[in-house]
Parts: sequence; C-alpha cells; structure tokens
Amino acid sequence: MSDTHDPSRPEIAESPSPTDARIGLGVEELKRSFLDSLICGLGRVPAVATRNDLYTALALAVRDRVLARGVQTIESFGARDARAVAYLSAEFLPGPHLANHLLNLGITEQARQALAELGHDLDALIEQEEEPGLGNGGLGRLASCYLDSMATLGVPAIGYGIRYEFGIFDQVIQDGWQVEITDKWLRLGNPWEIVHPEIAHEVGFGGRTEAGSDAEGRYRVRWIPHTVVKGVACDTPILGYRGAACNPLRLWKAEAVESFDFAAFNHGDYYRAVEDKVASENITKVLYPNDEHMEGKVLRLQQQYFFVSCSLQDMIRIHRLLKRPLEKFHEKWAIQLNDTHPAIAVAELMRLLLDAHGMDWDTAWHVTRHTFAYTNHTLLPEALEKWAVRLLDQLLPRHMEIIYEINRRFLFEVQGRFPGDDARLARMSLIDERGGRYVRMANLATVGSHRVNGVARLHSDLLRQTVMRDFAELWPEKFCNVTNGVTPRRFVAVSNPPLARLITSRIGEGWLGDLGRLRELEAFADDSEFQAHWREVKLQAKRGLAALVRRRVGVDLDPSSLFDIQAKRLHEYKRQHLNVLHILTLYLRLKRDRHADEPARTFLFGAKAAPGYFMAKLIIRLINAVADVVGNDPDTRDRLKVVFFPDYNVKNAQHVYPAADLSEQISTAGKEASGTGNMKFALNGALTIGTLDGANVEIREEVGAENFFLFGLTADEVRERKARGYLPGSIYEQNETLREVVDFIASGALAKGDARLFRPIVDNLLWEDPFLVLADYQAYVDCQRHVSALWRDPGAWTKKAILNVARMGKFSSDRSIRDYCETVWDVPVV
Repeated sequence: MSDTHDPSRPEIAESPSPTDARIGLGVEELKRSFLDSLICGLGRVPAVATRNDLYTALALAVRDRVLARGVQTIESFGARDARAVAYLSAEFLPGPHLANHLLNLGITEQARQALAELGHDLDALIEQEEEPGLGNGGLGRLASCYLDSMATLGVPAIGYGIRYEFGIFDQVIQDGWQVEITDKWLRLGNPWEIVHPEIAHEVGFGGRTEAGSDAEGRYRVRWIPHTVVKGVACDTPILGYRGAACNPLRLWKAEAVESFDFAAFNHGDYYRAVEDKVASENITKVLYPNDEHMEGKVLRLQQQYFFVSCSLQDMIRIHRLLKRPLEKFHEKWAIQLNDTHPAIAVAELMRLLLDAHGMDWDTAWHVTRHTFAYTNHTLLPEALEKWAVRLLDQLLPRHMEIIYEINRRFLFEVQGRFPGDDARLARMSLIDERGGRYVRMANLATVGSHRVNGVARLHSDLLRQTVMRDFAELWPEKFCNVTNGVTPRRFVAVSNPPLARLITSRIGEGWLGDLGRLRELEAFADDSEFQAHWREVKLQAKRGLAALVRRRVGVDLDPSSLFDIQAKRLHEYKRQHLNVLHILTLYLRLKRDRHADEPARTFLFGAKAAPGYFMAKLIIRLINAVADVVGNDPDTRDRLKVVFFPDYNVKNAQHVYPAADLSEQISTAGKEASGTGNMKFALNGALTIGTLDGANVEIREEVGAENFFLFGLTADEVRERKARGYLPGSIYEQNETLREVVDFIASGALAKGDARLFRPIVDNLLWEDPFLVLADYQAYVDCQRHVSALWRDPGAWTKKAILNVARMGKFSSDRSIRDYCETVWDVPVV
C-alpha cells in the first residue's frame, strides 16, 4: 500500500531531517546508509556479499532510523513525567522486524527503489530474516501486538521478558511424526538487538534468611542466597505506526557474576574455571524446558523469577534515576502480568521494598497492589500454574516467607467477610493443601493486583463464574474484561499488501491507524467490479501459499479450490481431530460416489504440539496419515487435498492468513479464552466456521450472524451435558456416518494395516471424549454442508468476505490498548 504520511497518527516528536544522511528517509540517503553499513559496519566487499550480509546491512540502516525515534521518545516521555506501562511476559513473538519497520517508517517503496538501483531485491532480503522464536503461540504474539499498539498510540511502555538463546523448537515431519529441532535463531546474529552490559542486575537463588532488627529497632529480614547470577539487558526497539513512538522490548540474558575463575584455571581445574558461567547461562538457554522432571521444574521457576527480578530492579533503578520517591512507585508504573508466569513479581516487589529499601509492610503492600494488574488467559484448571512449596522454599526462601504472610493477612480478610466458611478459605488460600502443598500462582496474582481481566467477554464472564468465582464475590470491582486484538499493520499491511492496497484504493489512507474506518468498505460489498478485484487478490494469495507448500512439502494444491485452514497450537480442546473426522466423512462419501456434489477443497493444518504431549503428537500423525491416503487415492485426489504445513510460526503465518477462504475456530465452547488467529483470518477475508467460544462470540456479533458459520454446543450446554453424565459411546452407536468414520480409523486403513497406531485416539473419543468432539460432530458436518453450498455462489461468498473485513474494526490491538489505558492502567493515550 502507499507509504505516504498519514495525518491521523499522532507524532511524539518531530521527525529527523530527511536530508540527514544517517537517518534520512529518501532513496539516496537509504542507498548511502546501506552501503556504509555493509562496508564500514560489516567490513564486506559488496561484490561478494552474501544475502545475509545484505539483509544485515539493510537492517542496520533501518535500525539507525528507528533508534533516532527511540531517543526522541525517551526525551518526550521524560519531559511529560508520564506514568509508564511495564508489560511482563515470559513470551514474546514479534515476528521478523524488517518489513514491519519499513512500513512504520513509511519507507517501504523508497527502500525497494534504493535496493533495486543497487541491484538487489527487497523481498529477498525480507525473506532472509530469521524469526525470533521467543514464544509458544498466542500468548507471546498477543504481547507483541500490544507492544506495537502501545508505540502506535504513544503510550510510554517497556516490554520485559527473557532473551532465550534457543526459542520454540523448529518442527519437521518425519514419517508423519513431529520431530523437534533446536531453534538456533541467533546463529547469524541479531542486528536489531542492542546489548547494554552497563544495565545489569544481580539475582539470587537458594540459601537462607536471617531475621533481626535494624538500627531503629524495626524487624528486618536478610536473604543470603546460595548462588547469584547477573541479568544483562538486551533491547530491541519497537516502533509505532508512522513512527508515533518507539518503545523498548527489554529481554534479560543470564550471565555469571564472575565468568572465569582464574585461580581454578591455574590449578588445572579447567571445568571449574568456567562452571559458574555455564550454570548461569543455562537459565536463559531455552524457551520452556521440559518440566516433567524436577530439573526442568527448577529451571523453569528460575527463569520466571530471574526475569521478574531483573525487571523490577530495573524499574526501581529508572524510578530513582528520575529522583522519584519509592512510596510513589505505583503512581509512575503500571505493571501488567501477562498470565501467571510472572506472578512471583508480587512477592519480589514486596521483598525489594521491604528488605532492600526499608519500607514498612503496609506501605509496601499498598504500593504493590496498586502497581500490578493481572491478565488471566485460561479456564483450564490444569493450566493454572502451581509451584510446590518445597521447591519454592528451596529456591526462593525469602519469597516463601512473604507469601505466607500475604496469605495470613488475606485469609484474615476473607474470614471477616465470610465467617465460618472454611471451604471458601481452603479454595482461596494461596497455598493448596490438598495432597502435596503448592502455591497457587493465579491466586497470588489476583490478591496482589488491583485489576484482573479476562481476554474476551465470554471468557471474563466464565472467569467470574468458575475458576475465580470466590475472588469475584470478594472483590467484584477488581474484575473487568479487555477483549484481545491484533495489529493490522503486521497482519494485513505486511502480510497481505495486495489487500491493503485494494482497501486503500476505496477508502483512502488512515485505516491502519483507525481500523474502525474499515466500515466504509460496506458500501462496496455488492459492487461487482470490487468483488472481482477482491477475488483476484485472494487468488493471488492462494497461488503464493500453494507455491510455498510445493517448495516445503512437495504437494501441489489447486488455488481454485476452497482453502479450509486450521492453524493454531495443537491441543485436544482446539479439536483438530474434529476437523479430521469431517475430512474422512467427505472422503468416504466420495469413495461411495465419485460424482457426489462436493466442491474441491484443500484442508491445510499448521500446528506445533508440546514435546511431551503424546495425544497432540498422535493427532499430527493422524493428520499426515489422512493426507497420505486421501492425496494418493485416484478417486479423491482431484477433489480433496490435505496438507500439514510444518513449523507454523509468525513468518509462515503471514503467508497462510491471506490465503484462507474458511477459518476453522472449532474449540469446545468455554475452553478457548479468546483466540487471535480467528481475528487475523477474518481481517484477511476468510469466513469463520466456529463455536460460541472465546472471541468468536464477539466476532459473530460484529460481522453479523448471517456471515458466520455457527455450530455446536454452547458453554452452558457443555456443562449441562457433562453434569448429566456424558456417554460418547452412545453417540457413536446411534450415528451411522460417525461410526463408519471412527471404525475406518480404528481399522488400521490409515496406518498400512496397523490397527494399534491410532487406537489411543479412538479409545479416548469413545470412552472419555473430554472435549465433546462426538457431541458436536453432526452439527459440524451439517454446518460444513452450508459452507459448500455458499462456496458454489462466488458473488454471495465474496460479499460475506468483504463484510467480514469491513466489520472487524473492534478487533484491533489499538482498541485493546485503549481499553487497558482507561480501565486498568490509568495511562493517557497521546
């Protein structure tokens, strides 16, 4: 789309002079800066520079321009003495930076021309960039969308997290099975990162505490850690749209306080000479270590505490640098806990205020509770994080003491409100006394925060009614909703430039910064010429994805077929196996009648399964088995294609979202907190088939019920069905079509006669079916018939696709951040 200036975007500070050779935005300045970076920055001879050399040189040239705005932002926010947001998240999935920065600077076409004049292709260099795999899925991508929007809206903010040396694994498929490969995202360096060795904080683990009195006779506790590591700040600039502001993503890298023991080396003990260095760096070595064993649990808790402590110490450093009293810390910092991973921050801030800065308990607790807010992301009880008291006591003894004291005071308050209700006390206690003793991190986050929010209206309602019901009854004013959103800059303008250009050609500039303006597209929904352009844009995206699939998977796809896509983390509640049951229903129908009236469909899956999640990995194996059978059957291969697209991540998603005709959002109602993939698909013109789960409810309200394929039980009906005693086997017995499909899987026909391979899936569905796949099967199959019928009418389908995009304005992450600013953080938007 056009990169001309958008006057609707606020400017934090004046842009640098375009005649400045170092940070100018013209073609000649970009050429000079690119060559300077290549020759003087990298020492490369242009004639023999590799593609990665060229990419790095361009990234450094663009980074100069981004950092110039970062300095302006710091100066501007400092002059305003503004309250800042600190977004604490164990995951960030920013995606590749180059194309996003070019868009936000408004220089994509200038860069393209500059490189072309030097004989290089911009798109090839954009494709060269390695994705930072610093997250597992939606949680990390949401955090990155929010950083983008905070910078776009001029909100003073810092994102705090962990600089994992090895991120989320790279996924390859071998013999149909997922195989995890180490993600060496830093192997070629990271030109966007600025390491600040001068910004470092020490973090302790283990040891003991000593109680005593200070010089004024006040009770004090001193923690004497057994080991200490150092956290070093590594900053990545996050630029807002049109350079509105530039905020840092500050990730912490663990290092040894003393990396080399010279005395040990001189005595010939070469391993001990570097032992501390190796042990310390392990903390930030890998994203989410396998925590099935105790060593993994210890490392994961170390990671969480490490980044939380570094971040809080850093905020206090900045606060004192600005000569602000710590008693007013909460007036200048709003800290958002993104899920329970950073929840230990409640105890750590108390420790810092009490022990390091000599504050009394009541003042410290007032500051702490008015600083933190907590976002809950799950209703699954097993996903609400808990840590063994024994482990916490061993690793963080002082924090365990503080948690006990918080709990004692909190339960006294609960007892005063609900006298004699011992069951309520047991449920609300920070310590779960059942079986082993565990610290409930969601409870700690809730008690230590002034706001608790869900991430979709249904999720927030269920949160108050189920897992947080006791707390909502105690503090109803504490709970609120902020429905998730996504940034249209990355997921339309960067991912789908032809669609962005088409939209701009009809409604003009400005909609990327004010997504509500998409409503203006409604006027063109019945315009046959506009519909034709729309279909051409979609076909172009499908051809692009088909070419990528051919290169990566070796499967040929028909771009004219209906692209039916389910791309999200693999989990049973997301019900990829329900999708498989429908595919096999179509396959067996076509086997019985090759002339059955079924439009050609391409089913594409993208998903990673947690390495230790057996059932999820078996479902991936099932998908690949179905793909193999369907794709090699001469009776069906021209009508049905199934492909598993490996290593689904942000970079690959940018090819997938634009190409989808149908978006599969089919989780069990009441299980998905919100979802954001549903929003990204809809923003790119896909129609949704889904349940009333998560943000699907609000998407359907916005786009119109007639433009959404709805099926399945509601959350209330799911609970009622389970309460009555759910018997999935009876559904299997009564539904002949379903029985044929399940029996086909059980027969071994998908596994070269091995009836045992998929038996765990079959048995799970027939005897447990915890996510009611069989209960929703017939409704899903019936709804898919409506999808097929509409697909046969291109005009009607296209109109609905246009209306979907036109009515997605609510789901911008800009709107989400405005909601946080108004209802949670009390931070003004510029």
